[in-house]
This record gives sequence, structure tokens and C-alpha cells, in this order.
Amino acid sequence: MEDLIMNTFTSTVTNSQHASRLHHDRLATVVTLLKYTYGLVPVIAGLDKFAHLLTDWNKYLSPVVADILPFSAATFLGIVGVIEIIAGVLVFVKPKIGALAVSLWLAGIVLNLLLTGQYFDIAVRDLVMAIGAFSLYLMLPYRGEAQ
Repeated sequence: MEDLIMNTFTSTVTNSQHASRLHHDRLATVVTLLKYTYGLVPVIAGLDKFAHLLTDWNKYLSPVVADILPFSAATFLGIVGVIEIIAGVLVFVKPKIGALAVSLWLAGIVLNLLLTGQYFDIAVRDLVMAIGAFSLYLMLPYRGEAQ
């Protein structure tokens, strides 16, 4: 009888450990996918601010924003491109800070798109991406916390 109880206990602990490891592995996979997504996409979009291969980025700049700039829209988009590249690299180097930076940056892009009075579909997609980047921020451990 004692052997049966021990085997049952051992089996339960083993199953529990397996479930815990499986959960950890899935979470690690999700975090890795999100890191690559929110690291690479801003870098690619930032580089494309100079090449305009994906789209003409000028059309997405709100006239309200363009009117208050002390320089040309092209110069502004160059600055935007550099910031996006830095934010994407930050996701790889300092993921917690980078994820928050990308999330806030995307929220700013949403605001700009709403101010254009058009591109609402893109604004919604960027809002979803901002939520995804913020979710990555929430999933990453704080400094000193076990990973």
C-alpha cells in the first residue's frame, strides 16, 4: 500500500513538473517571438523611412504635425526612422525598456494617424501592435527577478 501511495505521489509530482516546464517553454517561445517581432519591425520600418521601398511614408504624416514642425517633413521622417531603429535595437539589447519604448512609440503613431482624418485601419493595426509590445513588456521579468 505504501508503494502505491509513493508511486502516485511521484507520478503527480512528475506530471506537475512536466506541466510547469511545458508552460515555461511556451511562455519563453512567445516572449522570443515577440522580441523578434518588436525588434525587427521597427528597424525595418525605420530603415525604410530613408528608402521608401515599402510605402511613401510622407502621406502618413498628419498635416497638423507637419504644420508645427520647424523643418521639412523629410527631415522629420529621417528623425523618426532613426528613433525607430534605436527602439528596435533596444528591444534586443534591453528588452524590458525596448518593449515599453516601442509600445509608446506606436501609441504616438496611432495618434498621428488619427489626426490625419484617414488611415483609421492602419491606426487600429498600430494600436494592436502597441498592445502587443506592451504585453511583451509585462511578460519580461523586472531586474533582479528570476527569469
